[in-house]
Amino acid sequence: MSEGQKFPLGTISALSLSVVSSVSIVICNKALISTLGFTFATTLTSWHLLVTFCSLHVALWMKFFEHKPFDPRAVMGFGILNGISIGLLNLSLGFNSVGFYQMTKLAIIPCTVFLETIFFRKKFSRKIQFSLVILLLGVGIATVTDLQLNMLGSVLSLLAVITTCVAQIMTNTIQKKFKVSSTQLLYQSCPYQAITLFVTGPFLDGLLTNQNVFAFKYTSQVLFFIVLSCLISVSVNFSTFLVIGKTSPVTYQVLGHLKTCLVLAFGYLLLKDAFDWRNILGIVVAVVGMVLYSYYCTLETQQKATETSTQLPQMNESEKDPLISAENGSGLLIDNGVAKADPVWNSNKDF
Repeated sequence: MSEGQKFPLGTISALSLSVVSSVSIVICNKALISTLGFTFATTLTSWHLLVTFCSLHVALWMKFFEHKPFDPRAVMGFGILNGISIGLLNLSLGFNSVGFYQMTKLAIIPCTVFLETIFFRKKFSRKIQFSLVILLLGVGIATVTDLQLNMLGSVLSLLAVITTCVAQIMTNTIQKKFKVSSTQLLYQSCPYQAITLFVTGPFLDGLLTNQNVFAFKYTSQVLFFIVLSCLISVSVNFSTFLVIGKTSPVTYQVLGHLKTCLVLAFGYLLLKDAFDWRNILGIVVAVVGMVLYSYYCTLETQQKATETSTQLPQMNESEKDPLISAENGSGLLIDNGVAKADPVWNSNKDF
């Protein structure tokens, strides 16, 4: 990074929060689902979103952030689409083998790159593409075991990939278009996501498990892990919107595969899950891909910043979307080509 550039503390904090909270909730949910037999994933997600909304409402009441209403149709459409994408991912897992489901998750990155290239004219260099191929190869080696295909499962997986990509791209574009923070967007879209999953969750879970969520025996241990999962989910949901807003949908997916590798490692170390040379090789290759992605993104950010500083001497650097890269720390904003001082406090910033 160039001299005088501020260290991207906010971005690194968002990435770290996302990794820690996601790995924590996976371990918690694994105990809840695998050990205690609570297999109602979609209904549980609706509870996550409900608790997240309540938490944000308390934060709003305590003035940790400012409510900023914007296009209600955009919020409703975005919230419902997010809920649908979660439901489709759960259905994809239910109607496919684990190996094919992992392939579905791997397909999200190339699909996102394709959509951003076609509709947003975003350019991904050969080096970035190469690093993403290495990453996906590594995760594939580590996680994909069997590939059993069926028509219904394949259609559900295709729909899950498309809706997930569009929802994550919208998470980034809505924040920029309407100039809202990740907290403000999450607060307004949460109710629609929660209602969508709360209505469809029991039906989808019943279809996948042949059990009734309302007839399940809720012991004190089950209730404890449900409450813990819901509390952790507040951090997961907040960090998801924060990371996508600060970086990009592709970067968020790269981070997601890092979480997958960490979950595999923690599963072996803490839960004594099966682990072989293929898992180790895949994780190593995936980490190499992540390092290359971060390096190339940072390098391109510096090159773009150098070009911009030549054209606009008042501005130190421009902003890009790497895994670990520079935020706009110069304290200057560009409005119609005119440099302006960035205020010390902005109510649209995340708390």
